[in-house]
Amino acid sequence: MIKKISVRQLKPGMFVHDMDCGWMEHPFLTGSFKIRSEKDIGQMIAYGIRELYIDSEKGLDASDAPTKKEVETSIARQMEVVFENVKSLDPTSLQEETGRAKIVLVEASKIVGDLMQGARLGRQIEQEQIDPIVSKMSDSILRNKDALLSLCRIKEKDNYTFLHSVSVGALLMCFTRAFDLKPGDMQLVGIGGMLHDIGKTMVPDRILNKAGELTLDEFTTMKMHVLYGQNILSDTPGITQTSFDVVAQHHERYDGSGYPLKLKGSEMSIYGQMASIVDVYDAITSDRCYRKAMDPTVALRKMFEWSKLHFDPGLIQTFVRTIGIYPIGTLVLLESGKIAVVIDQQGRDLTRPLVRAIFDSRKSCYISPEDVDLSKPLGQGGGDRIVSHEAAAKWNIDPHQFI
Repeated sequence: MIKKISVRQLKPGMFVHDMDCGWMEHPFLTGSFKIRSEKDIGQMIAYGIRELYIDSEKGLDASDAPTKKEVETSIARQMEVVFENVKSLDPTSLQEETGRAKIVLVEASKIVGDLMQGARLGRQIEQEQIDPIVSKMSDSILRNKDALLSLCRIKEKDNYTFLHSVSVGALLMCFTRAFDLKPGDMQLVGIGGMLHDIGKTMVPDRILNKAGELTLDEFTTMKMHVLYGQNILSDTPGITQTSFDVVAQHHERYDGSGYPLKLKGSEMSIYGQMASIVDVYDAITSDRCYRKAMDPTVALRKMFEWSKLHFDPGLIQTFVRTIGIYPIGTLVLLESGKIAVVIDQQGRDLTRPLVRAIFDSRKSCYISPEDVDLSKPLGQGGGDRIVSHEAAAKWNIDPHQFI
């Protein structure tokens, strides 16, 4: 039986089923192994692992620990409360904004790529290069956040580093909409997001692009990218403290287990805390050379689960409300047996979005695309409901072809 325990409950002889740290680099070659000694446990604590799942059929048991199913049921109930009466209020339709968002994304990707290449060659960052595109991204997000965010989910593995930077910038600007921040803070946070990994230009390619888990020495080198980024920004005229905090603190964690300074709770700025959430979300929902992407719905639930330790619980609730329980492009199974893609949330209860049914799961065949508004009853374009989210790989479907 799979159970969840604190790392402090871990004992030699227990079998680790999942370290529950899909966003974390660590020196363990696999996520599943038997604990041989206290040294193994000490290593896990040192790398910030606080909770994990064990398999009681392959090793020692923890009799009072909750099962994985019990944990998942509890998280689902908590998230239902978070999404009660929450609606998307974007003024522009997804269809109308998508064309403009595509142009903005192409421009942003080129600019970040050029900035990173320049930094690698030792050239100084010029904020004037990035200000105009951040302004365009901000305008697009204010019209309809889902257009740019759904496009940002499509990444080429070879260009992951700078596409991830664009995506983090967009997600952070989207996140700021939920707060009563000072005018212009959306752009400042966005600049920080676009530059948050600029220090990786100083990390050797053999480590940055390694197709596998990092060794202890490689992990130590990789962590230096935060300090490298701070040094680069310190030499950049016009960079504000807001943007700097995003770069300096995006790997810190609420419980003090992050790096480089192991800041804890309010020792982190609000912008650093937001960046730590956004960076993890985009990383775990993207295909990497050594790890497959996690579906957005699964990722949000996992981050909700992690929030009592690694992230501020209140900020996580705000973030999941911002993104939506079923982000645009999510594949879902309907009660009717149809597989559908979430295509719009505008003005709707986020638990009952507009979907496009494209596949019959019972007959295992594609069907003529049919838009279903899950907020409406049968006869008015609705009459169905979501049973579960589905992994695109399971059905060999590319959801973005149908948006």
